[in-house]
Amino acid sequence: MDLSHLEWFARNKYGVEAYIEPQTTVTQTTVILIAHDGEWTRRRVGSPQVAWRWGRSLNIPVYDVHLTGYPQRMRDYNARQRQAS
Repeated sequence: MDLSHLEWFARNKYGVEAYIEPQTTVTQTTVILIAHDGEWTRRRVGSPQVAWRWGRSLNIPVYDVHLTGYPQRMRDYNARQRQAS
């Protein structure tokens, strides 16, 4: 778990939202933080409950990615990064 990196991102970027990604057969539960411009970061967390509590403690919106999907701004950011390389 690397909540310190997530906390840094949440406190130093604008408009950050958290999206909980459930555990799969190959990965643990993760949280992806997405800023207003689509910049994002992902880290493992202990469980969905940890992610919900953590996000709420920082007063950022928390979503279940299975219910909401990823925001368009993240896809746009990824496309811009591919074009820049």
